[in-house]
Amino acid sequence: MVVRGIYLLFFHLKRPVTKKVGSLRKIRFKRGNYVYVGSAQSGIESRVKRHISDDKRKHWHIDYILENSEILDMMGYEEKKKKECETASLLGKKYRKIEGFGCSDCRCDSHLFRIEDDIGTAVHSIREFKGDEDIRLKEFVSQ
Repeated sequence: MVVRGIYLLFFHLKRPVTKKVGSLRKIRFKRGNYVYVGSAQSGIESRVKRHISDDKRKHWHIDYILENSEILDMMGYEEKKKKECETASLLGKKYRKIEGFGCSDCRCDSHLFRIEDDIGTAVHSIREFKGDEDIRLKEFVSQ
């Protein structure tokens, strides 16, 4: 069964890094915790598996930063694409935006956010907004 919807990747950037990300300018990423929100209307499982794979061509902005990162948690929701931007807007009110990242196909400021809290607190906060019934992606993509 293909599940279409949006997903959130929580990851830790192990060291500071400066990267040219696609057609964006060079961006300096601080060491720390981040959350990325994306949409996979053709299937969350395959998109997330691709993102966490080491063997891939860089296509999406997130591909440029995950190679220096450790995935800490994942969430997914069976929702329409517009919910990706609504979720990014919510995250932008709480966390520091990485301007222009991951949003070349919409009008959002960003789809990547630096988290000052610990990941558990951030996950809890997002579940309060989105609901507890997220697709448990850690189990989903390991099958």
